[in-house]
Amino acid sequence: MNPPNDSGSQGGLGGQPQGQHPLSDAAKASQAKTHILFRSFIVAVLGSFFVYQLDINYLWLSALLTVAAIVLGIMVLVRYAKFKESKFVLFGTISGLVVVAVQVLLLVSSALFFNQVRDYQQCSRQALTQQAASKCQTQLEESLPRFR
Repeated sequence: MNPPNDSGSQGGLGGQPQGQHPLSDAAKASQAKTHILFRSFIVAVLGSFFVYQLDINYLWLSALLTVAAIVLGIMVLVRYAKFKESKFVLFGTISGLVVVAVQVLLLVSSALFFNQVRDYQQCSRQALTQQAASKCQTQLEESLPRFR
């Protein structure tokens, strides 16, 4: 049942119920800026991942996009903490930052073993059969240091 519609049961300004305040122009502008930052963050995360998939020679570009994603992600989290705008933005940003953390691990490992990964990519591009691809995999495993 709805409570009676008297002025004592309504919260907010102008007799409007709580939760139904129209957004001011400043709030709308702030929300729009947060959404632009969030979209830019998502593009940077996806761009970093897809550039990494292209070729090991583009490792620098993937690293640059990853750094941009980290900066944008932190900016979005700060804006969320300050303005409490959207739970979707919070969830998406946290999920994206988890992906960025994995991407950082991939970039560091690829940078450490740059020559081995480059040789493997070249070999696997030329491999036309499963046996040739398997040989490339074996060569990569033999070229990496063993930790025991």
